[in-house]
Amino acid sequence: MGLLFAGASAVAFSLSGVFASGLLDTGWSPGAMVLVRVAIATVVVLPLGIVSLRGDWRPVRKNLGLIAVYGAVSVAGCQFAYFSAVQHMPVGPALLIEYTAPAAVVLWFWLRHGQRPTLATIGGTLLAAVGLVLVLNLISGAPGATAVDPVGIAWALVAMLGVSTYFVINADVDTGLPPLALAAGGLTTATAALGVLGATGLMPLEYGTAPPVYAGTAVPWWLPVVGLGIITAGFAYVAGIAAGRLLGPRLSSFVGLFEVVSAIGFAWLLLGELPQPIQLVGGALILAGVIAVQAGEKRVDASPANAPAGDQPAGDQPASDQPASDQPASDQATGDQQASNQPTGITQTEAR
Repeated sequence: MGLLFAGASAVAFSLSGVFASGLLDTGWSPGAMVLVRVAIATVVVLPLGIVSLRGDWRPVRKNLGLIAVYGAVSVAGCQFAYFSAVQHMPVGPALLIEYTAPAAVVLWFWLRHGQRPTLATIGGTLLAAVGLVLVLNLISGAPGATAVDPVGIAWALVAMLGVSTYFVINADVDTGLPPLALAAGGLTTATAALGVLGATGLMPLEYGTAPPVYAGTAVPWWLPVVGLGIITAGFAYVAGIAAGRLLGPRLSSFVGLFEVVSAIGFAWLLLGELPQPIQLVGGALILAGVIAVQAGEKRVDASPANAPAGDQPAGDQPASDQPASDQPASDQATGDQQASNQPTGITQTEAR
């Protein structure tokens, strides 16, 4: 289920580029698209988030700071930084920097929590990195592919930190926030932050009502706008949070790389942009990298340090053969991980 949610989230996010492409051709500014996208998602998800709390607002009050960071950094800040980056550098290198987030997540848990990656995880990271380079077609010698600007690199790195924060916060099960509540709070905060950027002129807001064209067919302007809000934001963020809770931040971040691969496929179907063979090879390498990382994560779960109390040597258990909490080993969860690779007590703030 975790892989299913992560894949669905990646596919939903990947549609944003296709929908946005048609709107950009009709005069929409990136800032206007992002603001409308997040605002529509807020309208859809907020009522569901309130219902998911079942009248208990204590998790929200307890995590107000986390929700604010999630919305400002992981949702609004990440998108603003990416669009700022592509104003100074080509899209391909900007995406490459942004999608180094899985490696950053692995490094964070290694340095901050002492979770050393397995050889399978390191190998999967390298495979996925090579695959990403091929999918983005950065070695084809395309004009301007190396024309990078330090300002653009800096913005792309900010976007990468936003993506990393997205995956880390998504996987934090210690907050007590239901996925719908976290998504609703983050989207609401992001809408407010983007609204301030637009009102102050830091983010230009321009839009048009001309019909965009997809696969040779003109559609009403509001149709891709609604798709941006409901599919590529509302559904994508909720599914992404659910995936993080089930897979943990490291594996879910690597599965998220399929957003790039899926975007190539949708560009082919809806915009007529035929992928090159080297991009298909890159997609296969990303898949191989994800499989390797998943194998590495399972190996971590199976290590003695993460084994249930019932699997420990008899000398390590109390004489009664029960855990000290007098609960069955399968129910003893207060000190263990609640996600496959998430440490206890994560309160750091980093995301999409």
